[in-house]
Amino acid sequence: MSAVVRVLVAEDQAAVRAGLVLILNSAADVEVVGEAADGEQAVALARALRPDLVLMDVQMPRMDGVSATREVVGEGLADVLVLTTFDLDAYVFGALRAGAAGFLLKNTEAADLLAAVRTVAGGEGLIAPAVTRRLIAEFAAGPARAPRADPAVLGALTRREREVLACLGEGMSNAEVAGCLDMAEATVKTHVSRLLGKLDLRSRVQAAVLAQELGIRAGSEGCPEV
Repeated sequence: MSAVVRVLVAEDQAAVRAGLVLILNSAADVEVVGEAADGEQAVALARALRPDLVLMDVQMPRMDGVSATREVVGEGLADVLVLTTFDLDAYVFGALRAGAAGFLLKNTEAADLLAAVRTVAGGEGLIAPAVTRRLIAEFAAGPARAPRADPAVLGALTRREREVLACLGEGMSNAEVAGCLDMAEATVKTHVSRLLGKLDLRSRVQAAVLAQELGIRAGSEGCPEV
């Protein structure tokens, strides 16, 4: 990631998009490099501009944000921060499965929007802990979303990686994991990267859901109860 976070804003409502662009461009370390009014345009611009991050609405014409997220993440074009009204509908869960790095409420304050963009662009996908933890819990608990993960996948992880995975399942940031497990943040980032690769996951959010599906809890894997 460059010193300035290059952002592509994908939002079909012109007024909302203009407001987001205004907020983002107000920060010296954030630059809006493109605007998309639908999913197809978002994917095309991501390919052409290679931004650090796409701020993606989920409900858009021509191609919805879930499909667009899948394309962008699948091609390794950029991280995706999803905008949602937090109805916890199929769009949100679909975006999670597609590899979205974070979720942000549309009514988020300007300062929190900028902080979220910086956080996700910096490689730390879990933002707004209260939102993320609710999302993870409801995703994992829904009867229509029964556990699909095979516990055998954990065999590829070291004990330390299992501990980090448990912390991710609680919606912890890198700083919180570092404090919990008494290690440097840089070491946490290394463990997160390795466990994502071993488990063939696209984002920390997916890792958090996996931890929930497998019943890995803080306390049982080395973290204090939270």
